[in-house]
Amino acid sequence: MSQEPGNVIEFELERRKRGLPLDAEYQNRINQMDKAELLEEMVRYNESRLNQSDGNLKFLVQGRILFRALEVLSSTQDLRCLASSYRREIESEISKKVSESQGLFWRSRPRE
Repeated sequence: MSQEPGNVIEFELERRKRGLPLDAEYQNRINQMDKAELLEEMVRYNESRLNQSDGNLKFLVQGRILFRALEVLSSTQDLRCLASSYRREIESEISKKVSESQGLFWRSRPRE
């Protein structure tokens, strides 16, 4: 039974498109943090982000994990809105990077 290329699902690619965590170790670390530790991690993340000209996908996924946790655990509406805003911005960057990498993948494949 032959499969058409359009019927093949690449699970790793689907996970990236859907923004699912790809970094289980970081997810576990975040899950063990209390609110104060999450806020400290947010400051570290934002400082690291300022120093990077172009965040790699793993770094962006870690940001998504962090800001989703902050969004869920925040005790104030202001922090919830801030975390949500950062998370959406990061998800947009993730989608852009995944789209770009898909374009490179399709352009670089030899025609059959």
